[in-house]
Amino acid sequence: MNIDALRAFLSVAEHTSFSTAAEQLHLSQPAVSKRIKQLEDELGQRLFNRLARRVHLTEAGRALLPGARAILLEVEESRRRLSQLTDRVTGRLSIGSSHHIGLHRLPALLRRFIRTFPEVDLDLQFLDSETGCRLVEKGDLELAVVTLPIKTPDALLSTPVWDDPLMIMVAADHPLTACPVADCATLADHPAILPAAGTYTRALIDRAMKPHHLSPMIRLETNYLETIRSMVSIGMGWSTLPLTMLDARLRVIDVPEMKMKRQLGFIRHQGRTLSNAARALIRSALTENE
Repeated sequence: MNIDALRAFLSVAEHTSFSTAAEQLHLSQPAVSKRIKQLEDELGQRLFNRLARRVHLTEAGRALLPGARAILLEVEESRRRLSQLTDRVTGRLSIGSSHHIGLHRLPALLRRFIRTFPEVDLDLQFLDSETGCRLVEKGDLELAVVTLPIKTPDALLSTPVWDDPLMIMVAADHPLTACPVADCATLADHPAILPAAGTYTRALIDRAMKPHHLSPMIRLETNYLETIRSMVSIGMGWSTLPLTMLDARLRVIDVPEMKMKRQLGFIRHQGRTLSNAARALIRSALTENE
């Protein structure tokens, strides 16, 4: 089977869209359609049904999916093993990054990396930390640069790089600024703007409040920390934000019961051989943070 055709098949199957798959593969939509047609002709089976502008796998497509994914993973693994026979840092590096890290941590690191290793073809996706971990576990990404989970899944390995202290913050004119030191009960009396339930950062917040048998009065949930900071700055509620996001519009509220810190770093699959490019990126980040 043609590897490029299998890659196109897998992308269309995952995105349920020829146009989105074409964008992800940096191809035209007709080129993706041609590859799928070639694969269907080779197999003698129709792989997709196109109904009401939606794309659905046929029975044959569903049967092919796990095998196609396994073949592509083995191809990538073989390429990485071969690349390690030399010291050259080259090839494609697929990484995912949370939006916060992409704004506040990655720019300087990537600027030095691409200047040092210009032969690396960097494929960078911005996504939630939880999604990044899932895609690494599935084999779709080689690395994720994310907020590290409290407990790393068994299939994954984490490499902490940055400590990220979290602070309770409010607008400069928020009523809580009148409290030199607050407690969880006081926070629970005021509306909060927090990351969504199920996120690693929200888990830290909930874990800090749980011993006090309190739940925050949630006014808004969103995974975008920049949005949270904006809403907090206009007085909509308090939140827990990284200290790096403190600016003149915000004030830190001292809550001794909620001393929190998250770690940012790399997630990789423990059963996957890292490419020279991935190793170089991790090494660069650790060296920068020494």
